Amino acid sequence: MISSIFQYDFLQNAFLSGMVIGLLAPLLGVFIVVRRLSLIADALSHVTLAGIAGSLYLSQTFVGLATLNPLYLGIGSAVLGSVLIEKLRVVYKHFSELAIPIIMSAGLGLSAIFISLAQGFSTDLFSYLFGSVSAVSRQDLWIVIGIALIVCLFIFAFYKELFVSSFDGDYARASGLKTKHIQMLFMIITALVIAASMRIVGILLVSSLITLPVAAAMRVAKSFKHMVIYSMVFGEISVIVGLVSAFYLDLAPGGTIVITSIIILLVVMLINKLKTSKVS
Repeated sequence: MISSIFQYDFLQNAFLSGMVIGLLAPLLGVFIVVRRLSLIADALSHVTLAGIAGSLYLSQTFVGLATLNPLYLGIGSAVLGSVLIEKLRVVYKHFSELAIPIIMSAGLGLSAIFISLAQGFSTDLFSYLFGSVSAVSRQDLWIVIGIALIVCLFIFAFYKELFVSSFDGDYARASGLKTKHIQMLFMIITALVIAASMRIVGILLVSSLITLPVAAAMRVAKSFKHMVIYSMVFGEISVIVGLVSAFYLDLAPGGTIVITSIIILLVVMLINKLKTSKVS
């Protein structure tokens, strides 16, 4: 049954992209959740939406930009949003959480303006909001693979620094680690993953793929490394099951992926509860 899906090029693109994202988003999500920055994914996703809507408006207004891939401006706006969040976290040192709603509000405001200006793009916007199996091009796939390589290199190069600063920022600074620069790079990497994930999961649901597999992994993992592995496994299962369901049921993949993640979380919580009741 699944083999019949891969007879179409666009479905090959969607599944390959989805499998990469299913590993990337939870991998980065572990560090995001441990740092208690889960809402940053929501803020950056809304900034990404502003970039996408702006790109659609520009392609409609200027003929020369008609072939512009909206993903490029979406990535650019997400990276800019991540840098601004980090700058604002420094400005509001004692109220750093304010940076997130400020950037999220700006993203929502710009999104509303560009969406109202970009007439006739409701179908395109829907695919970006909730994901689309048929919208993933070969170019999108290569962008996702490129971002995956960047993320893997970053985590491999700075794993120790990320681990220490995630659990104890004061100790990391006292140890001489360049936490400020690493945090900025981490924010930019997060923006890249969110922008890359929007074609499959959708802008409004991408934060769920970042946090839900991690939430499930936290219930069963015995160590940080186990949490990383379980998160990636749960994320991959969610994407594969979600994409197959979306194809055969003709549904938005973002919704099926997120619901699959919710089911996995509920099953894990139920198993934990049963184990606890048996012990007691």
